[in-house]
Amino acid sequence: MSQDKAHYPPVEPIGAGLKGRCPRCGEGRLFSGYLNVNENCGNCGLGFDFADAGDGPAVFVILIVGFLVVGLALWAEVSFGPPLWLHFWLWIPLAVVGSLVPLRLFKGVLINLQYANKAREGRLDHGED
Repeated sequence: MSQDKAHYPPVEPIGAGLKGRCPRCGEGRLFSGYLNVNENCGNCGLGFDFADAGDGPAVFVILIVGFLVVGLALWAEVSFGPPLWLHFWLWIPLAVVGSLVPLRLFKGVLINLQYANKAREGRLDHGED
């Protein structure tokens, strides 16, 4: 990441992340599968070995979707009192689809922000190089 000698126009990290594009050139594909990150950009050759979103995207998605689904389920129970089978038919598919769809988007955005902010693994500085 620090050996980037080529000059590329600035890429807006959130837009490139939502589109699943390279954080350096904004053109190449970031993902090789649904959540698998490519080894490098097919357009500019940037290696994606720095890309480690970890559990961040999953945590954001779980917190947001969980809040919405549980809130809606509680509201439906208090307001209408539907049978338990209806709760299963409504909320389980909504939670699954509501989690899988934004997961790739969040991962792309976090990887692009990681590149834009030059984020690296935390290390202790002992004055040694």
